[in-house]
Amino acid sequence: MWKHVLIGALCGAVLLTAGILLGHYGIQGGAAAPAWVEDVGRDVDEGLIKEFLSQVDNVQIQEFLRELSKAPHMATTPGDEKTAQYVLQRWQDAEEGLDKAWREEYKVYLSFPDPENPNKVTVVNASDAVLYAVREKEKSYTPDQDHPEVVQPYAAYSPPGHAKGKLVYANLGKPSDYLLLNKTLDLRGTIAITRYGGAGRAPKAINAAPYGVVGVLVYTDPGDINDGLMSDVNETYPYSWYLPPSGVERGSFKTHFGDPLTPYLAAKEDTYRIPPANITGVPPIPTQPIGFEDAYALICELGGDAAPTDWQGGFNCTYNFGGPGFKPGSQFDNSDVKLDIYNQGELRNSANVMGVIRGSVEPDRYVIYGNHRDSWVHGAIDPSSGTSVMLEITRVLGRMLKQGKWRPRRSIIFGSWGAEEFGLIGSAEYTEQYYARLSERTVAYINVDISVFANATLRASGMPSVQNVIFTAAKQVDAPGRGSTSVYQNWIRYTNRTSPAHGIIPSVGYLSGAGSDYAAFVHYLGIASMDLSYTYDRTKTRARIYPAYHTAYDTFDYASRFIDPGFVSHQAVARTAGNVLLRLADSLVLPLNCSDYAESLESYLSEALDLFQLILTNQKISMEPLKKAVAKFRSAATALDQLIQSLDRANETPLKVRRINDQLMLLDRAFLDPLAFPDKYGYRHVIWASSSTVLPTFPGLSDAVLKANSSTLPGDWEQAHKQLSILSQAIEGAAHTLGDVV
Repeated sequence: MWKHVLIGALCGAVLLTAGILLGHYGIQGGAAAPAWVEDVGRDVDEGLIKEFLSQVDNVQIQEFLRELSKAPHMATTPGDEKTAQYVLQRWQDAEEGLDKAWREEYKVYLSFPDPENPNKVTVVNASDAVLYAVREKEKSYTPDQDHPEVVQPYAAYSPPGHAKGKLVYANLGKPSDYLLLNKTLDLRGTIAITRYGGAGRAPKAINAAPYGVVGVLVYTDPGDINDGLMSDVNETYPYSWYLPPSGVERGSFKTHFGDPLTPYLAAKEDTYRIPPANITGVPPIPTQPIGFEDAYALICELGGDAAPTDWQGGFNCTYNFGGPGFKPGSQFDNSDVKLDIYNQGELRNSANVMGVIRGSVEPDRYVIYGNHRDSWVHGAIDPSSGTSVMLEITRVLGRMLKQGKWRPRRSIIFGSWGAEEFGLIGSAEYTEQYYARLSERTVAYINVDISVFANATLRASGMPSVQNVIFTAAKQVDAPGRGSTSVYQNWIRYTNRTSPAHGIIPSVGYLSGAGSDYAAFVHYLGIASMDLSYTYDRTKTRARIYPAYHTAYDTFDYASRFIDPGFVSHQAVARTAGNVLLRLADSLVLPLNCSDYAESLESYLSEALDLFQLILTNQKISMEPLKKAVAKFRSAATALDQLIQSLDRANETPLKVRRINDQLMLLDRAFLDPLAFPDKYGYRHVIWASSSTVLPTFPGLSDAVLKANSSTLPGDWEQAHKQLSILSQAIEGAAHTLGDVV
């Protein structure tokens, strides 16, 4: 009995104490609640965002870029080490630094030309005498091109070797190009020359090898990059932004992202490594990029039939298939093209530089902002335009932090990724090392690689859920050179679409490939991501990308004279990206919109029905499960959006807000299926995986249906049905995550 009395007394005391505390803090005018109570309910501070925008300085960005692009800084070289130390020093600054900054070291497998044996491309006659030699080094116009660390143009991960054969022209090096070419002539033992664009770098050689092609040349056609201009007397750099004739686009000829010897494992010192001979997704035959002045000399001498109209480029001659080989009577008649490639693979130490601002309320929720640091040569635009923007954002936020004006609700992680140019290595290794933590805790990833391609308008790509926060930020930033016009208003003039829900809005692209460091975050981790930049007016140029891309001409002089004089577009990107960052880090309810996601799924569904429903019905495969899944997703998204809109944010319980935020944060994880694409390394997101087609619809389904329709094999139709089921169940599963807990 005494035991029961004692327990009752204790319970009563606990209840009384709780009541006193509740009454104490609940009575109007009573003692203030603990500081954390106010902190938990804090929402994004619009005044602080305005202060941030006012402090972003274009001159400071210019000086960051000047410093970062002083010397070539290819991954793992002394120049790269200097930029790593510079970024680390900035983030450890006592007055403008972050809470913490450090280096994350990896040992990665990279590919370099042999400095003692430069790669050579020559035209040789029957006795092996050299009739023509391709330029090994780009022509100098400023002292930048004479820097001793300027690397010879080469195709990273091309195997070493010696190949000789008759030259043929293979257009863009797509599978369909080689198929057509092979119908016209015997490709065995030939050397193919291809244009950049249309297909990835490595596939230009990978697609060629099955036909017996023994070597591949790649060049940038002036029709694709220079609007046809070719003269360095008055048309190209240093007179304009166009590529000089000797300019060569370097690049990684590797299809997989991450370190090639440690697939799905972080490349630490003691990590298991596969033998280099087992690397996949790289050229199986010697490959070398060249300038268009040399491509002109070769292509205009080719014999054989004229190539189709859509194979023709910017040269003032007819592009022929090749005989194979050169025209009868040409200076190269009966001659071969010879490739002598001396590339070598090496294990090198590469570093990410990491920085963090710790969150005050939800430190275990991360907003990650990243940009790679390494370049092929000076890299003023790629990537230093992005690094200079990131350093300016961290300078302004770091000063606010050190002055005690601000601390974010959630933690912000900054990543200066290493070895991106060799296949997104630094960011991929980071996601592999911290896979579990990042999967559970990351709210979003912001990527700003090349921050400014040109100075016309904003360009953005991302998951549909991030569209709204980008729009909100862009509306608050003035477009450079446009008076009171906002970045948003300027953007909508250049590229727009009609949304069923929002009317006419700017077009936001999708992150369906692996063009930059967002790849591992999107495809491997399923994290809501975006990629932001300023770009050019596509009605005024046909340029595939900014013309000096990956060449020795991508310098501070080029950037300051032709890309963004005054660095005001850099400033606009810094303001926009920083605004997005603050909203993701500080908003009480995450500014992610699942109804916008539903709209994109419905658009993809409509396209899939138009393209595939009749084909699949003829195979007795129903698309009804996919229709129902998308409808369920729409219903769940609408319900969650209505719940968010009805929240009394000032009085809502923290646990309810956290639950909703987790639903928004984890949405894209629901679309991951590690077994969906066994032949696509690193791709697990069933909505945004890469596709072999350009169709604006679900990638796995479209690839499978088109393959089956082409082959008509029963096994391929089974795979099409399987992809339909994978897709339908992933979308339905994602809908479930947006609904009630049970």
